[in-house]
Amino acid sequence: MGEIAALSTALCWAVAARMFRVLGQSFSPLALNFWKGLVAIVLLLVITQFFVPAVNLPASAYAWLLFSGVIGIGLGDTFFFQALNKIGDSQAILIAETLAPIFTALLAMAWIGEWLTWQQWVGIAVVIFSVDVIIKVQKRTDMHLFALSGYVFAGLAALCQAVGAVVSRDMLTSYELDAFNASQIRLIGGMVMVTLLMVVLRQRWIPKTENKARTWQLFAGATVLGTAAALYLQMVAFTYTKAAIVQTLFATSVVLSLGVAWVLGERVSRKTAVWSVTALLGVAILVGADHLGMAH
Repeated sequence: MGEIAALSTALCWAVAARMFRVLGQSFSPLALNFWKGLVAIVLLLVITQFFVPAVNLPASAYAWLLFSGVIGIGLGDTFFFQALNKIGDSQAILIAETLAPIFTALLAMAWIGEWLTWQQWVGIAVVIFSVDVIIKVQKRTDMHLFALSGYVFAGLAALCQAVGAVVSRDMLTSYELDAFNASQIRLIGGMVMVTLLMVVLRQRWIPKTENKARTWQLFAGATVLGTAAALYLQMVAFTYTKAAIVQTLFATSVVLSLGVAWVLGERVSRKTAVWSVTALLGVAILVGADHLGMAH
């Protein structure tokens, strides 16, 4: 269940990323983060108030979940957007998606004593390596952007993702907590951070666009899929599966976005297709090793 939820999260991100890329022409990165967070909170609020039982957590659990949102969503997304602007999407994704599972695995061992088997490490290595090759192959321009600060921001984004992931996993396994409430609390923490950054950096709140109706329609679809649904599935994944495995499966969004492109009639090179299959083989090793571990 955890692995299916993690791969579903990656698929949501792959589809929503195309929409968010278009929206990026109208919104500043922080404004996009703010609005998608606000809409997702409203959606989750309706669900948590009317459809799922109320949660009763100690104050410390609320504090940890809010902290996880501030770091993982508020700071993590902002650092990633900074990296995108400095070194472009291929390099930023390459650094962040390679480092996040490694940071998560190390942090999960140190923080919550979650150890991986050698088979799981093999699976993680195959997925990360394949995703890295795909990103390099997909790199459309030969222009090599090198801004050291961009690489630092991408590394920080990966570290923030790892902290958010491990804290979420810790809270979800320690308390009777459903994925909807966990998502909502984390998102509130993230929104506090994003709003503060918007005010401090004096960002433009409203998008610049010719066709307002179309922009907001596209935004609604991207937010439901890429934020509300993805956050919920993310929490389901962390409830049932080790943090490092979940984080690695998230990295397959790069492979799945190629699948989305292919469905939309875009050409995918043979080399990319081969490495996509290799990445999926890595996923199979990971999932198989996880179930083998459970059987023992």
